Amino acid sequence: MKKILVTGSAGQIGSELTLKLVEKYGSDNVVATDLREAPENLKQACICEKLDVTICPDVRAMVARHDVGTIYHLAAILSAVGERKPQLAWEVNMNGLYNVLEASVEHSCAVFVPSSIAAFGPGTPKFDTPQDTIQRPTSIYGVTKVAGELLCDYYHKRYGIDTRGVRYPGIISYETLPGGGTTDYAVEIFFEAIKNKKYTCFLKADSRLDMMYMPDAIKASIELMEADGQKLIHRNAFNVTAFSFTPEELALEIKKIIPEFEIRYDVEPIRQGIADSWPSKMNDSAARQEWGWSPSYDLAAMTRDMIEKLIPRLK
Repeated sequence: MKKILVTGSAGQIGSELTLKLVEKYGSDNVVATDLREAPENLKQACICEKLDVTICPDVRAMVARHDVGTIYHLAAILSAVGERKPQLAWEVNMNGLYNVLEASVEHSCAVFVPSSIAAFGPGTPKFDTPQDTIQRPTSIYGVTKVAGELLCDYYHKRYGIDTRGVRYPGIISYETLPGGGTTDYAVEIFFEAIKNKKYTCFLKADSRLDMMYMPDAIKASIELMEADGQKLIHRNAFNVTAFSFTPEELALEIKKIIPEFEIRYDVEPIRQGIADSWPSKMNDSAARQEWGWSPSYDLAAMTRDMIEKLIPRLK
């Protein structure tokens, strides 16, 4: 089989998705790339190389050298970091994507490009957010995600490239530390609850956002790429979600397992502003109908599993 290339493989999603792809397709068939040095577990699992996706000749050469047939393009600058470094966010998120798509035209690769809840904005319906609705984001990250969705649609229609993507909600994982996103509190809170029995949240207590446990995020990515392309209508990109909660609701769920846990609030204006512009709950009926999407974890199951997995690591 042609190889699978993962960009951004050292990131929060990429590190775990790469290992799942190795488990599914074999170590010789997965190439993990990132601008950073690969962690040891990836080095031992598959082929690892450094790659700057903003350098087009390097992307083309990587795809050609490894005879790549599918690209999971995860290299990106996230929301909070993007607001501090908007030029870098544009360079990585847009020019990096363009380079990947150009390489895909040259070598006939299928491409998975994740979008995000950040692709929506204040004018978007916040509850039961439709698959097809107004997208006017107010963050540079969101702007690049909307542009990325459109660019992937263009390459599909213009060049026949099999582009597909999902709009991730906030992702919760016990494996990899957060990387500068607005929903990072939902990961940080578990580490602090176990280590210190308290956490200071940078969002308001009632800030409701869509979330998903990492195993479901990986499941959605792989299942979409394996789906029958003839049945896909939307492609770039599908709403996917698992559960929606506020910091206060998550804290209460944690307290069921760690009764002494306490949460405090010190609101960070930039991330709070971004969170306020995002939907509270997306409608993912298109993903369910077109390729059978269904999450495996609800809030209670995710909370139990996070704490069970983290306690041995942090104690």
